Amino acid sequence: MVSLDVIWWIVFARLTNHWIGRAVISLFMLVMMLGLVAIIAARMSRGDWDRVLPKFAVSAIFIWHFIGLGSLALIGLALIPILLGQKIISHKTPAKVASAAESNAWSRRDFLRFGAAMLPPVFTLSLTGIAMAQLNRVRVRRFVLPIVDLPKELDGMTIAQVSDMHVGRFTKGEVLQKTVRLVNDMHADLVLLTGDLINDALADLDTGLELARAMEARFGLAIIEGNHDLIENPREFETRVKASGIPFLLDETTIVNVRGIPVQLLGLRWTRVHGEGRDAAIGVEVRKLLEQRVADAFPILLAHHPHAFDAAAAAELPLTLSGHTHGGQLMLNEQLGFGPAMFRYWSGLYERGRSKLIVSNGVGNWFPLRVNAPAEIVHLTLRRE
Repeated sequence: MVSLDVIWWIVFARLTNHWIGRAVISLFMLVMMLGLVAIIAARMSRGDWDRVLPKFAVSAIFIWHFIGLGSLALIGLALIPILLGQKIISHKTPAKVASAAESNAWSRRDFLRFGAAMLPPVFTLSLTGIAMAQLNRVRVRRFVLPIVDLPKELDGMTIAQVSDMHVGRFTKGEVLQKTVRLVNDMHADLVLLTGDLINDALADLDTGLELARAMEARFGLAIIEGNHDLIENPREFETRVKASGIPFLLDETTIVNVRGIPVQLLGLRWTRVHGEGRDAAIGVEVRKLLEQRVADAFPILLAHHPHAFDAAAAAELPLTLSGHTHGGQLMLNEQLGFGPAMFRYWSGLYERGRSKLIVSNGVGNWFPLRVNAPAEIVHLTLRRE
């Protein structure tokens, strides 16, 4: 990314002949490069001193490097044939000698070149402004789920699903307190947290655990782990959450008595296999976890990765709750974007036979900008089908 920063710095600096343009683009690129290096160095050293950087600045650094550079790469590839053609034509065309008056005035071409050189800061700062407005927003998304063979005593049972809080760099303060208020206003029978409590730094874990403790459920609360929870130190994360007293399910189950009926919560540990074998490994882990299933209890699978639903549906498990996808994070519409490009199930309700899956967009963010994938808490009401 730093190499691309340097390349595009040179390109945009040469694009404009005006010193103001060169000064602005040079300042922008320098800040983006130094900011990126500072964030990476802070995470690698686990010094957490990147926290002193303003949220706006960190958001701009992320947006520029993950969206801006990628967009420029695509534009650059598309423009290569055009630029080569112009270069060939310019060699065959006699150069025009400009007069003194013309050389001191801005031509239309100069103005367009100046405007193009200003695109990186304008684009980045505009998206950052939108992102900052979004970071404190969270909605409640409600589903009524007809469940085959749901015990009649559980008809109307409610669940608050809180996923992907990502407590840390972008998700802190107001939005987290609002999340707790919204959950508690639901008066749900169960509160279930489906992974990524923290963004990456264990320095935020105590805050995340305090938030979980503050969430009120009529009959029970449970939590599972996600991939971001394990970035800094998996063993320390698991040890500290286990010691917190909050029911934490690592390939384990717990029975919660709801209205006199046992409800079994099955919590899947994050599967650390990468690449093409991940889905198969997730399926193996789900089947091993289901060996703990209690026959007379109503089961709910908590799995951070939604692809666990394949094995759950094969076992006719009635309900699976997942997160991880952030609803696709950047979506053109409900069917186009990063969600369907990366996952079979990315947002909302999915059904297969008698089995249902809910994938939450999540509350928090590792990346500051969402498009057509709003942050959310999920409220479920189960009904007898």
